[in-house]
Amino acid sequence: MKPAQYPDLKTLIDRLDKRNKERQAARVIIAGSILLGAIALVSPFLVQKSAPVAVLPEEVAVPVVDTYQGISLEGKAAIVYDLTTKEVLFSKNDKAQLPLASLTKLLTAYAGATSLDKDASVVITPSALAAEGESGLSEGEVFTFTDAARLALVASSNDAAEAIAEAAAQKNAVSGRSLLASAAAAIGLPQTYAVNGTGLDVSTTLSGGYGSAYDVAQLAGALLSVAPELALATTLPEVSVRSNTGAVHTLPNTNQDVVHVPNMLLSKTGFTDLAGGNLAIVFDSGIGHPVAIVVLGSSHEGRFNDVNELLTRTRNHFANLAP
Repeated sequence: MKPAQYPDLKTLIDRLDKRNKERQAARVIIAGSILLGAIALVSPFLVQKSAPVAVLPEEVAVPVVDTYQGISLEGKAAIVYDLTTKEVLFSKNDKAQLPLASLTKLLTAYAGATSLDKDASVVITPSALAAEGESGLSEGEVFTFTDAARLALVASSNDAAEAIAEAAAQKNAVSGRSLLASAAAAIGLPQTYAVNGTGLDVSTTLSGGYGSAYDVAQLAGALLSVAPELALATTLPEVSVRSNTGAVHTLPNTNQDVVHVPNMLLSKTGFTDLAGGNLAIVFDSGIGHPVAIVVLGSSHEGRFNDVNELLTRTRNHFANLAP
């Protein structure tokens, strides 16, 4: 008979196997706890490394610079008008109705361009020659509309302008005043009307044409649109045309500054006792981005100074520079 404290071999093996399994389970639990603790310690660093927080810089406001601030003009009225965006960039009494002087010829040229063919005959009549001023034309000379318009716009020929008004009025079977009134209405110029095709003063109290700086800017844009070749002629230092008789007429541009201004698209001067000095230009501020500048009621020289000042400020405006 075996002693009680010595179990049989099978029982002993079972006990040893049970003890080993318990020890192994304990080791697994301890190792798992250590692993979870380690993960807990390093997980914040892993998250921060894999998904860093983006820190965005604060937005810096770009100040809007008024390049026209503090400008002083001699003219009674002025405007800088963006013909592309239809935006008024600068204005001074731009809706005031004032005498236009030879800026009226822009309206005459527009009426002719929308009524006559480019090669239509324009005859220099006695009534056309009766207009004040001498541009060297002779009674009975015949020009194409294009050449007559170039004389009227570049050299500000009163004879040529009046002849165009007569030819276009005859073509439409209306009076000269009705012709010009219809042209102004077609463009939408509420402040504009013309007594004659030249803009010359009719008397000491009545101008040959009236309009606002805003209207003239619209008119310049309209002429540039319908007759770009005529507008281009006004940017040249002189005009030279030949009549049907073979006579060649060469006259200087009334705005000699055009040769110094890059990207000029149109220029027209005007001066009478009632109007004072007027000037309208259109220049390209970018690729195909025309801007009109108009000054009314300045002096003979002041109109050029005023427009040059506005031109400089406007270039700065588009370059976003301070004046």
